Amino acid sequence: MMMNKHAPGNGWLARSARGCRFDRNPLRRRSDRAETAILAGLLVALLAGAPFAMLAGGGLAHDLASQVQRSQLAGVRYVTAVTTQAPLPPSVDRGVGLSSYPVPAHWTAPDGKVTAGQVSVPLGTPAGTHEQVWVTLNGTLSVPPLQDSQIASVTTLGEMASLAALVLVLAGASGLARHELDRRRFSAWEADWRAIDPRAQRKLRPPGAAGTSLVLGAL
Repeated sequence: MMMNKHAPGNGWLARSARGCRFDRNPLRRRSDRAETAILAGLLVALLAGAPFAMLAGGGLAHDLASQVQRSQLAGVRYVTAVTTQAPLPPSVDRGVGLSSYPVPAHWTAPDGKVTAGQVSVPLGTPAGTHEQVWVTLNGTLSVPPLQDSQIASVTTLGEMASLAALVLVLAGASGLARHELDRRRFSAWEADWRAIDPRAQRKLRPPGAAGTSLVLGAL
């Protein structure tokens, strides 16, 4: 007998509700309804907690990155370096295809001392070109501090990491809840099986396990 999909109660919404245990089926176990309630609660927790988790994680990442930027800016300065030589044509041993090449240059350190070193410039840059470089307070070349765009990227990464952490925590809670409910289901199924046919259980158990069965029955 084929089921009429258009009959009342056979629509996709009704079938989905039955699959999610949102019905009055007398055969539904309490553990089934408890599992549905737990999953629904975890879903609500995810939807409600995701914005707060992302806000907290992004804010923490932004604060940490901003603190690093301030620390870096306290020890470096942006100065103008003047090149004293044009970059030589590239060769095999000098790395053909590089976007920039080191050339000698000099600049004035924040403490007033004239310092010489090498800065990277594109091929074809003439001598005497002014290049902006980051140096320490005593004039040593330094890596640039974090830029605002990098702080924004770190903030986004913090938001995504916080959301992923929330999902993992809720997924772990769901797994633990389902494990406990399955344990209760198996225990109830074994008890029902013993009540229906105790001899079948004795046949399935190896010799000498009767004492264990009595202990389990007492528990």
